[in-house]
Amino acid sequence: MTATSVMATQVERLFRLLGLGIWRSSVQWWSFRTFVITLVIGQAVTPLLGLFVWSSAVPGNPTVATYYVVLLGVQLMTVSYEHHTLANGIYGGDFAIELTKPRPVVLDYLATNLAIRLWHLLFGLPLILVVGWLAGLSLTAGNVLFAVPAVLLAAALRFVFTYTLAITAVWTQRAHGVVGIGESLIFLLGGSAAPLSFLPQPIQEVGRLLPFWSMLGAPAEIAAGNIARSEVTTVYGVQVAWLIVLSGLAAFVWRLGVRRFTAVGG
Repeated sequence: MTATSVMATQVERLFRLLGLGIWRSSVQWWSFRTFVITLVIGQAVTPLLGLFVWSSAVPGNPTVATYYVVLLGVQLMTVSYEHHTLANGIYGGDFAIELTKPRPVVLDYLATNLAIRLWHLLFGLPLILVVGWLAGLSLTAGNVLFAVPAVLLAAALRFVFTYTLAITAVWTQRAHGVVGIGESLIFLLGGSAAPLSFLPQPIQEVGRLLPFWSMLGAPAEIAAGNIARSEVTTVYGVQVAWLIVLSGLAAFVWRLGVRRFTAVGG
């Protein structure tokens, strides 16, 4: 077999394992569907509060409702819980078992992440539709189409970001707090506390260069039409650049974490 065919076989195997992992996690989470619904409600609170506050502060602006309704959907499709799955696995000792399995450890956590997001979207869709109808949601097919790649990149960014922070469980018992700080930054600088397009121009420029807006607010801004079509590719470029940087950081922290974990007898 050639090197190309071997690589293709390995990639196919990884995708097959990922698919099986998503299916297994989806079935497991279905048994906790009541808990998932409470998670969905918890994730919906912030966008709904933002919708109420900014609709009152800027009455008559149709983009506000569209932005926050889409932000609700983006939140449900990108939220990550690696501080519960990965960090708790490290604390409980399950991480040691994961290290012995003949496949990348990240695969199971990614599968769980995707499965939870699918259930979030499924249970959250009725809420999105009702809120969108009440708020007078106004979307165009073109803006939605341009927002799709931004959502996918935001989902990847947020997973890598949360995964990296959760690995700190190898060094500290406060990994949940570390991830909490990251989530607070996403809330404050990612467009949840306020749409970035409503802020002064210098702050907008800085905000668009930070990774937090790329993880949440960027897709909602694109869908709401707050970003010119000519600038959308620039948003994609910033998201891709941060995904490369954070993926490299995740790999580096992962290697340090595994060395630390095994060195102390994990």
